Amino acid sequence: MNLANKITMTRILMIPLFMVAYLWNFPYNELVACIIFAIAALTDGVDGYVARNYQMVTDFGKFIDPLADKLLIATALICFVEAGEIAGYMAVIIIAREFIVTGLRTVAMSKGVVIAASMTGKIKTCIQIAAVICVFLFGYPEAGEVTATSGMLLEAFGNKYSPGYIAMFIATLFTVYSGIEYLVKNRKLLEDY
Repeated sequence: MNLANKITMTRILMIPLFMVAYLWNFPYNELVACIIFAIAALTDGVDGYVARNYQMVTDFGKFIDPLADKLLIATALICFVEAGEIAGYMAVIIIAREFIVTGLRTVAMSKGVVIAASMTGKIKTCIQIAAVICVFLFGYPEAGEVTATSGMLLEAFGNKYSPGYIAMFIATLFTVYSGIEYLVKNRKLLEDY
């Protein structure tokens, strides 16, 4: 396993640490979870840079890198829903898109085709990461209570449409758009079905 793929695997291994920090109630646990999430998210850019610049691009990397992103985002969304931080429908839409795209990639692999992440998919991931961090910082008062971490920041913006709410709504819309684009671009893979 090359360095780029090891960095990607590190992102996957950070997911349980993120969950423990977020779900375990200790002082500043949300801040710790946010930092772990941000570091894990940053490894996405690092592994891509290493892979491209040091000729470490592999089929395994093309498969595991977007999967690691999906696992990280899905874990954050599920934790947020459990804590009442975000509305469940947004998590369902985002995770459903990831299942659909992963299913399409599985079909492609069965036909000997490896589909690398598209630019729209990369932008979608960046928007989702930014939205998760916004929920950490500003909360999501439409879905649940304002947390201690987000309370002070929300005072500047009001409770109805916090930056966390707006960011997660934008992330949901862009996720739908990127999923539709992905299916349209790769529709030939489904023609035999």
